[in-house]
Amino acid sequence: MSVERTYESAVGRIEEIIRRLDSGDAGLRETLALVREGRELVEYCAAELDAVSQGLDELRLDELVTRLEGAQRTDEHL
Repeated sequence: MSVERTYESAVGRIEEIIRRLDSGDAGLRETLALVREGRELVEYCAAELDAVSQGLDELRLDELVTRLEGAQRTDEHL
């Protein structure tokens, strides 16, 4: 059974990786594997943040269009 990755779970795993690396207990191969995993997780989180940011921009644009359409209808009735 595979667990779906979420932004929150990725951030949690990054924090675990940082703690492990900071402990100094990881060997060379484990350090390399952790750094690779961490980089992949950071890239995933950045993509998620970009997607959310784009979604917010689209919502703001939709809101602006709605306001402009409402203002235009008001002007037409004057």
